[in-house]
Amino acid sequence: MNVVLKSKTLILTLSKWIVLGAVIGIIIGSTTAILLHTNDLLGDTREKNSWLIFFLPLGGLVLGYIYMNYGRKAGKDLYKGNNLVIEGVHGKTKMLRRLGPLVYLGTFITILFGGSTGREGAAIQMGGSAAEAINRFFRVNLIDTKILLMSGISAGFGAAFGAPITGAIFGMEMTTLGKMKYDAVVPCLVASFVGHYITEKAWGVEHESFIIQTVPEHSVFSFSKVILLAIIFSLLSVLYCQLRHGIHKVSEKYTKKNHMVRACVGGIIIVVLTIILGTVDYNGRGLDMLEQSFKEEVPPFAFLAKLVFTAVTLGTGFVGGEAIPLFFMGATLGNALYGLFDLPLSFLAGIGMIATFAGGANTPIAAFLLAVELFDGKGIEYFFLACLTSYIVSGHHGLWPSQTIYEPKSRLFSIPTGESINNIEQNKKS
Repeated sequence: MNVVLKSKTLILTLSKWIVLGAVIGIIIGSTTAILLHTNDLLGDTREKNSWLIFFLPLGGLVLGYIYMNYGRKAGKDLYKGNNLVIEGVHGKTKMLRRLGPLVYLGTFITILFGGSTGREGAAIQMGGSAAEAINRFFRVNLIDTKILLMSGISAGFGAAFGAPITGAIFGMEMTTLGKMKYDAVVPCLVASFVGHYITEKAWGVEHESFIIQTVPEHSVFSFSKVILLAIIFSLLSVLYCQLRHGIHKVSEKYTKKNHMVRACVGGIIIVVLTIILGTVDYNGRGLDMLEQSFKEEVPPFAFLAKLVFTAVTLGTGFVGGEAIPLFFMGATLGNALYGLFDLPLSFLAGIGMIATFAGGANTPIAAFLLAVELFDGKGIEYFFLACLTSYIVSGHHGLWPSQTIYEPKSRLFSIPTGESINNIEQNKKS
């Protein structure tokens, strides 16, 4: 009788997770398709009308007004973005359903007027919003609430990049360093695959294609080069994270968290930087140069320009994602190192793209799987080594300060467990 009861409970639980995961996948697949199509339209519009960059400060004022008046409730500030979703998974706060629509609107404003940003942030936050709506509608218990929030993350990431396996793991790996919540694997997997196929098959979204032409022969020398490269890319990710969070703190301090002023000033800085450089290559998502870095040489300091543009854009209150900017920085730095490392150009761009993301997001397994899915399994040994190296060397820094450290990345790091990255950095300074 006990066995029958346990089997019935297991079947009911799995069925519930599959159904709710599929519902989340359908919703997020559709909303992500809208996000991608709209971003493409707005990006093309901006490229054909370069004068739109001068309206970025005005866009910042509008965005700041929206978040100051509609993005706060019961002590929650929706400007925290992905951090708010992470805190929801940890039970430290309650997700707000309006987060998704607000970040979509904010991303559209940022993309149209030339702020440097990506897209996965909007997809992830919409995933969290959809999961929260489903949690409330079905009155899901607390444990399952956290699991479904993770499946919302999975659906958003998988649909945004056309990488359903990566999305499934990313949802379980993103929130905590050193631990994956495997009991979330079923809803995360279902949500990610359903979201991916809804985006591609039902809505006809075509994702970017990155092709690695040649992979170096396996040798001790080649693996040594990849380790050295991964260290360089991990330091790039740390530099970006520290600059982006530093700008965020300074801008909040001197504007007293007036998001209208913050974003307006940030917009003015981006306009000035664009005029100084005399190019709009670093505004918007920068997908053209990202794809170009796999085929031919690009400006050697493109990675640094993108780092500054993105840090200022997101650090002063504009919204969007950080994965594509990290891809851009890593790929273009890899491209710049082509003459020094005597490795295939497309391979260097690919290693840079993935290793920089692994170090910034603190998700080495998801980053490795992303390389497998994007590059058709080419050079998997190199990518696995690069992801782990970048993850460890980057230390306890990251894109999202709310990530909790389950255990240190290595015994070489003497830090407390159970703390967020933000708390650990504050303790170091004090």
